[in-house]
Amino acid sequence: MDLGLKDRVYVVTGATRGLGNAAARALAADGAKVVVTGRDARKAEAAAAGIGADSAYGVAADNSDPDTASRLVAAARERFGGFDGMLISVGGPAPGFVADNTDEQWEAAFESVFLGAVRLARTAAAELEDGGVIGFVLSGSVHEPIPGLTISNGLRPGLAGFAKSLANELGPRGIRVVGLLPSRIDTDRVRELDGLSADPEATRAGHEARIPLRRYGTPEEFGRTAAFMLSPAASYLTGVMLPVDGGFRHGF
Repeated sequence: MDLGLKDRVYVVTGATRGLGNAAARALAADGAKVVVTGRDARKAEAAAAGIGADSAYGVAADNSDPDTASRLVAAARERFGGFDGMLISVGGPAPGFVADNTDEQWEAAFESVFLGAVRLARTAAAELEDGGVIGFVLSGSVHEPIPGLTISNGLRPGLAGFAKSLANELGPRGIRVVGLLPSRIDTDRVRELDGLSADPEATRAGHEARIPLRRYGTPEEFGRTAAFMLSPAASYLTGVMLPVDGGFRHGF
């Protein structure tokens, strides 16, 4: 199946590792050009080199910086001659329960995870044309809170609501907005979270037992799903919050 990605240009934030990196790799593998970002310039450049110099360009970017969004769109146009979409992937906020997280942690997460994502999407919306797409990497916590991730549980559902509102507003212009809701994908971040327990192996086994496919997903599986959702092949999908979780969410 041809996804129609050849020579389309995407910005993928938080793409130096994990889910963002997997999505950028999958987009490039199907012929897209990608601007990959991360807070550290060397890591962003290394991530781009790992994908391929002809297909990827690394840019240091902090999502909480108000100038980041316009700078990334400009980089896409200057490097690859266009701008067709953006996948907004942000790092996970500090873990902790309600009593653990400080005001400073909430404020930092809001600036980066929530307001930073809103700014990126708002700028992308102003720059995209008919056929453009904005994607959000969110979390299964949009539907069900994850113990020990209180800040994430508070912010991700709000972003899902924002994304759905944006889909309604941009639909008449032919611009799509989609969300991906990963659960237990085998990334460094998920392994770190499992490692916070007294018995990480038992914790992982417990999670796997509740997943119908009985295993964690791979970053590559997530990346291929993201590439499809961002591609012209998914041209009639918008306002969708797609679980990428091996069947963990049983509701409709």
